[in-house]
Amino acid sequence: MSDTKNTTWASPRHRSTVNWVVAIATAAIVFDGYDLVVYGTILPTLMADPSQIGAISAQQAGALGSYALIGVMVGALATGAIGDHVGRRKMMLVNIAWFSIGMGAAATTSSIATFGLWRFLTGIGVGGLVATAGAVVAEFAPAGKRNLYNAIVYSGVPAGGVLASLLAIVLRDAIGWRGLFWIGALPIVVLLPIALVKLPESPQWYLARGRTDRATEVSDRFGIPLLPVAPAADPTDRKVGYAALATRRYAPATALLGLMSFAGLLLTYGLNTWLPKIMENAGYNAKGSLWFLLVLNGGAILGGLLASRIADTTGPQRVVATTFGLAALALVLLTFGFPLPVLLLSVAVAGVGTIGTQVLVYGFVANYYSTQARAAGVAWCAGFGRLGGILGPIIGGVLIGAGLSNRIAFYIFAGVAVAGMVVTFLVPRNRAASFDVPTDEPGSAERRTDEVAGVTVDG
Repeated sequence: MSDTKNTTWASPRHRSTVNWVVAIATAAIVFDGYDLVVYGTILPTLMADPSQIGAISAQQAGALGSYALIGVMVGALATGAIGDHVGRRKMMLVNIAWFSIGMGAAATTSSIATFGLWRFLTGIGVGGLVATAGAVVAEFAPAGKRNLYNAIVYSGVPAGGVLASLLAIVLRDAIGWRGLFWIGALPIVVLLPIALVKLPESPQWYLARGRTDRATEVSDRFGIPLLPVAPAADPTDRKVGYAALATRRYAPATALLGLMSFAGLLLTYGLNTWLPKIMENAGYNAKGSLWFLLVLNGGAILGGLLASRIADTTGPQRVVATTFGLAALALVLLTFGFPLPVLLLSVAVAGVGTIGTQVLVYGFVANYYSTQARAAGVAWCAGFGRLGGILGPIIGGVLIGAGLSNRIAFYIFAGVAVAGMVVTFLVPRNRAASFDVPTDEPGSAERRTDEVAGVTVDG
């Protein structure tokens, strides 16, 4: 080891490996975002043309939007149960393939029942990717860039939303909704082969499992520094996966982090599913309403990345609470009937405070837990949060189906954002977790943080 303060990278090989890991994880999450938004872009078509998969009411449309989210919840929770035991790489590879097959199969359906079934099965793969990506990045990224790199990866969600919106605007009339779903199946032929070659297993995961020789081998091959993993002072800290989440150290925070994710995903999925239809009801044509979806997700990307840089400096907790507050403000402003430029700006800010907030929440969670509990922690928040994601489209469907004004929907979503802000402030601090060191004596977390941050390991 060499003491080189302010040095982020141990070697050019270290930087290259991390860049590949971040790129692969980001590409995988882009298709999560694509899956999320592509349903909203084709929903007006499916509702207007019963010959596609059958006649769909507003309530049925909301339910169909939730089937994928139920699958995501199942996939995320299942990944949490086994991810900390079998490793990050295997989970990423399996779920990339699973998701792609589900998207392709959904494109071939001709009934509401089979479409809903494949949306559910596709969601299982999406949930596995979401639950694993944060753990992967948290264990490869340098300490001073963890929030930024997590934000880059999870900005794949709104980036996928932008991609789905643009492709729907340009190609929907030409290739139809089935063609848009086939695009979602591309990762199995484009991304999976790259991941097989360029995505290593996490050396920190090997260390946490006691496989020191394998950790050293991967570290030497890919140039990844091995951060010190101190032995747990408390026997309960040796627990792995969900068992670790139930310990006194993590249980209160786990409940609150789950509620944060619940609020963030309710807002994300509710708006992405129903914003085009809401704006269409407000008088905008079909393509015009899709532009609001584009602005929503574009604002989330730019705002989320900027907020993540601030989070790396000040800590993510205050930043997440602030973006929840911005969401509430922007959603209320959407009810005032402002001119189009102000309306679009409000939608962009709403994107920062809803989708962008969820991006920050994933980074917050991934860096909150130690290696033994990281995949389970992210999986819990992604899985429990999906209950909010399931509820979001249903709320929109019920409100629109009941003929209530768009204003009511925006007020309800704003109230959820305020609740998310309050819950965020209540999460107890746990600064040592990101560095896999126990807080066994006063001040130890700060000292060890400085030690780890100032050390690079030659690969």
